[in-house]
This record gives sequence, structure tokens and C-alpha cells, in this order.
Amino acid sequence: MRRKRSEFMHKVVIHKAGGYEQLKLETHPMPKPGDRQVLIRTHSVGVNYADICVRLGVYESARRFVGWPITPGFEYSGWVEEVGRAVRHLKPGDPVFGVTFFNGYSTHVCVPVDLVWPKPQELDFDAAAGFLAVHLTAYHGLLQNVVIRPSMKVLVHSAGGGVGSALVQLCRLHDLQVTGVVGASHKVEYVRQLGANAVIDKSTQPLWDEARRLCPEGYDLVFDANGPETLSQSYAHLKPTGKLMVYGFHTLLPKYGGRISHLKAALELLKMPRFNPLSMTTDNKGVVAFNLSFLFGRTDLLQAAVNDLTTWVEAGHVQMPRVRSFALAEVAKAHRALESGETTGKLVLRTAPLSPSELSG
Repeated sequence: MRRKRSEFMHKVVIHKAGGYEQLKLETHPMPKPGDRQVLIRTHSVGVNYADICVRLGVYESARRFVGWPITPGFEYSGWVEEVGRAVRHLKPGDPVFGVTFFNGYSTHVCVPVDLVWPKPQELDFDAAAGFLAVHLTAYHGLLQNVVIRPSMKVLVHSAGGGVGSALVQLCRLHDLQVTGVVGASHKVEYVRQLGANAVIDKSTQPLWDEARRLCPEGYDLVFDANGPETLSQSYAHLKPTGKLMVYGFHTLLPKYGGRISHLKAALELLKMPRFNPLSMTTDNKGVVAFNLSFLFGRTDLLQAAVNDLTTWVEAGHVQMPRVRSFALAEVAKAHRALESGETTGKLVLRTAPLSPSELSG
């Protein structure tokens, strides 16, 4: 007998910028998919640093396109619940994963059919939920923004995190020489296992002395989501024709406490390097900056990336980083863990049926 479709779903809603207390678990009406949309009953949803930026009110695409209230979350795994009239290649019950322009922290998401793909058998639902955002970011940065050649020297900051883990593996897959930077000693062996040729532990080693010792001629590519703390030196350690790849500004935000220190952020902004095109021409170096959430309209790029990434996963060339799961009602705990800087790999929220006590708070 076919299961009766629920009229309600549960999702995390943020009504104004702030700390963990702004993450409210609420009950809302179930959406109805349009002609080219798919309704997904989620199993798990990925947690990314961008979600913290959304909660703090500093994520540009959230402010520009959504405003308050907002449900964060860019990625999910689960099963097709219902399809629109124009959808032909998916049917109810199919296991899928995909990306969404916000709204991921929910038991159900309604998304365009172009942003949903069959879940690879090699990934369980938790792994699939935490796969796409970081791997699409890494793929776009490395393979859709620059021309790579074997044996290029690459420096990856935050190599133990989600995007960093993906970058290390994609560099290894394409015969690049990759040095990973980590902020804690317990992450060193993990990054080595992912395939890094060398790992710098900046908690015990002088970062830039080690970076220069390992690659005295300079790096072809440096991936940096730290912000003012490292951007200037990252650029300085490029070789001629090198590219600085910028996709975040984590040091502008707090690592503990769940709130922005506006004084600290203002001081950090004053340290933000200004890259002069005339100087860059003379140095023969470049800076490339990107944000995955502004790429969702380029389904051609996303489709090409997912096709390659899925092929590599199925062939065993790319492994999923470590995954740590939390219940949807533990969303504040997940944000706190990610802000701590102590995690490796990916965090996900499981959206299994919620108990009355969880729904009440």
C-alpha cells in the first residue's frame, strides 16, 4: 500500500543574524514540486562553513537573493518523494543526492531537476550528503578555473577540512605535487593518507619557512580560504605565472562563541590585501576568486563536474573524507564543532523522523 504523503515537513529556520540560538527547528507546509522540480525526502544534509556565514548574516548570496528568514544548507542525500510533470528520468523511491540554493537543513527539499543526480552506490547516504559542496568547490577551483600540467606545485590551506581534503585528492589524481597545511597535529596523518606529498603543521612549525623550504622556487597554485591572515604571504609564495585561488575568508569570523566580533572583523578587513593589476602584471602572477553558490545557474559546469566526480568515486580514485553526523535537532552542536577548527572531513545532519521532544525544542 502506498504511503500517504505528509502535509508537513520540519526544517531549521534563521529569522535574524546571531549565535546558535537563532537556529530554530520548525514545522512548515510541504512544498509541491513544479513541472521541472523534484521533491526529495532527505536522509542527511551537509554542513558547510558557508552555513555559519549565513547564520551570521554575512553570506552575500543569502543577503542578495533570500534575506530573512532563511533555511541554510546547500547539499543533501535522500529519496525522490514526488516529481513534476516534465521530469522523466527520476521516479519516487530513487536514491539521489544533489545541491540546493539554500533550504537544505530540512526533512524535505524541493529542487530543480538539473540539481539532482542518482546517488553513487559507493557512497552511503551520509557520505553522499557531504560530498558535492566541497568536491564541486575543489573541482571548479582546480579544473574549471586554471590550466593544470603534471608536476605543478600546489599549496592547500586547511587541507584537513572538507574542501581541502577534496583538493588534495584531486591534485594527486592529476599528478600534481601537493603540500597540505593543517592547524593541528592530529590532522597531519589524515592529510598524508589522502595523498599529500608533504604536510605543514602550523601549530608546531613556522608555516612560511616550511613552505619556502619545501618549494623554494614558489608554488604554481595556492588555495586559500583563510582571508587576511594568510592571503598576502600566499601571493608572495607564488612562482611567476602562479595563481592564488581564493574561495573564503574564515579568519574574519570567530572560531568559538558563535558570534562575530565586529571589532576583530573590522581590524581584519583593514589587513585585507589589495591586489594591483599593474603589480600583478609585473609579478606575472594572478588571483582567482569564486563562490560556489553563485555557480548554481551554470548547470553546464555543474553537470560536467558531477559526471567526472561520480566516475572517479566509482573507480575508487576519490574517497569520501571522514564524516561525522548529528541529528537535525543538534544543528547548533554541529555549527559549534565546525567553528572549533578541530574537525576533519565533513559534518552532516541526519533528518530521520523527529521525536516530539526534538520538535518542541
